[in-house]
Amino acid sequence: MMILLIRILFVVLLMASGYLIADQQELFAQTYAGYMGMCLGLIVGLIGLYSERKLRRVRLARLIWSLIGMIVGFILAQILVQFFIIFPQLDSLITPFQILLSLVLGYTGLMIGYIHFSSFSIPTLIKTFRGNDKQYNNKILDTSVIIDGRIADICETGFIEGNLVIPQFILKELQHIADSSDVLKRNRGRRGLDILQKIQKLANVNVEIVETDFPKVREVDAKLVELGKTIGGKILTNDFNLNKIAELQGITVLNVNELANALKPVVLPGEVMTVHVLKEGKETGQGVAYLDDGTMVVVDNAIEVIGRNVEVSVTSVLQTTAGRMIFSRLKE
Repeated sequence: MMILLIRILFVVLLMASGYLIADQQELFAQTYAGYMGMCLGLIVGLIGLYSERKLRRVRLARLIWSLIGMIVGFILAQILVQFFIIFPQLDSLITPFQILLSLVLGYTGLMIGYIHFSSFSIPTLIKTFRGNDKQYNNKILDTSVIIDGRIADICETGFIEGNLVIPQFILKELQHIADSSDVLKRNRGRRGLDILQKIQKLANVNVEIVETDFPKVREVDAKLVELGKTIGGKILTNDFNLNKIAELQGITVLNVNELANALKPVVLPGEVMTVHVLKEGKETGQGVAYLDDGTMVVVDNAIEVIGRNVEVSVTSVLQTTAGRMIFSRLKE
């Protein structure tokens, strides 16, 4: 109620000011000067109320950088106008030119600040002035790699350098998954949000949430590719399809699954290991076991030792698109 009264008072004051200014300065015909001024005050007040409602949805950082951009534009316009003062024959054009230039540069600065405000963080500006622009050391996280969770463990080890970039549209997708009516999806979404909070708390990782979006692009994977082109970043994912799409368009992809496969221990034929045989294999007499990293171990003639820990000897190793498979037999 108090806010409504303040708005009404604001409009009334503008109407009264318009009436007094127009009446005293004789801006219009004497008979209608005050009333015309009052109408102008009402129009200005309504514009102000409409702007206030729109600005409530805008982030404070965006407003601040928009204001800074507009001020810089005005200052630059005043500097440029000074060059025309040395030409006396242009005196009659200086004032209109000054107004026009101020409007153009002020508007340009305002829009630059409004659209690109996320790029004006203090660390980014410092790196730019130092000539050490890390733009091409950005890693863009997709939804799958966030929900997967292993990226947090990788960050803890210190192997990730540069900025971890999280687009706003990825956060919206995570929020949508977390609000799903399906229990499994809801748990996956909440796990992703928890992983992000864990990454943000790490001291050795710089996380940057960007507002850049591509309204004309509907699919999230396509938006990630466009963002990678825009900021020159690499995409961190474990999504096979996104991996192929990004590589076809010249975007570097860091696949967590490929990293996990590369870090699996090397097993050579003839090596002996101890495994726990869990179940029967596809072929007659085979048993199946798993290493700690998830690698499948197929054991020949192990049907009678299912549910037991046994020593096996490696016979061969097969690398597939799904991962590594180890074939072995019971140690004699």
